[in-house]
Amino acid sequence: MMDTPAAEIRHPFATPPAPGAATEVAPGILWLRLPMPMALDHVNVYALDDGDGWTIVDTGLDTPDTRAAWQAVLTGPLAGRPVRRVLVTHHHVDHVGLAGWFVARGAELLMPRTGWLMARMLALDLQERPTPEALALWREAGMDAETFARRAAARPWNAADTTHALPPGFTRLQDGARIVLGGRGWRVRMGDGHAPEHATLWSEDGALVLAGDQVLPGITPHIGVYPNEPAADPLGEWLASCTRLAAHARPDHLVLPGHKLPFTGLALRLGQMGQSHAAALRRLRAHLREPRVAVACFAPLFRRPIDDALMGLALPETLAHLNHLLALGAVARTRRADGAWMWHDVPEVKIADDMGHPIG
Repeated sequence: MMDTPAAEIRHPFATPPAPGAATEVAPGILWLRLPMPMALDHVNVYALDDGDGWTIVDTGLDTPDTRAAWQAVLTGPLAGRPVRRVLVTHHHVDHVGLAGWFVARGAELLMPRTGWLMARMLALDLQERPTPEALALWREAGMDAETFARRAAARPWNAADTTHALPPGFTRLQDGARIVLGGRGWRVRMGDGHAPEHATLWSEDGALVLAGDQVLPGITPHIGVYPNEPAADPLGEWLASCTRLAAHARPDHLVLPGHKLPFTGLALRLGQMGQSHAAALRRLRAHLREPRVAVACFAPLFRRPIDDALMGLALPETLAHLNHLLALGAVARTRRADGAWMWHDVPEVKIADDMGHPIG
């Protein structure tokens, strides 16, 4: 058991870098923050000094504001030296959006294979209306007729909207591989759940973890079920990843996350996130003592009103929790006449998650 001083979440850098500026968080490693036009209004990226140039970890969205921020960084903190490599932790657009832009300027792209496949597929998949698979998922979730009609008639957001064209080739990052970045050796350890085959990098000196979105302070990573794989159990995959990564975590690791502030206390944070989801699953099971459709399950998970603007994240997250309970045998479901699934608790089933937290 960790002693009391070590069992804390600490933020050694309390103030994020200003736009166009950088904070050195370790020798040769710069923390940069890029804007995003949404509630979570930023993404953290990192530049590692390779001597004759830079490796950057994650890129931000492909938007005019982000490109302008990068131009200021390239001529300012990066001192005009070239970006020779761009390493992308996972396929989400706020991390991969400008990877192709850097490749077009001469950088090598390093990514997990699944991340590259997902990112390239999504960047090429332009939809003017929701797909039949999306419509089916909404019907099965019990979406009301008015909301369904409005969403079905609207152009959905496409990854291509904020992703520069990705190259047809890349350098693969594999679990357990060793890579040298910024004069340090790093080990690649893959996570899952937030994104399939999410790369985290652990410095061999035991000092640093480049965590992407696999582990975040203050908030838990978004974990959702989407129309391309409606029966998926990403929450189960993410919880299993937390268990695997916890075996390598040290209380003095400086974790460099994709959002919020760098922190120490990694093992504690992994446990906190597991406990948060276990509590959410317990609330959801209690809510399902009466059969309900998925869109009637927001209250126990989010404990705040969910409007149409939040539906795009809230419904996938709700489905992830329902699918996880279904995989564990803790809930069951039956089809309603209109095709919607009615979910209900199976009270005699007593379970715990992979980290040992009880779920009823």
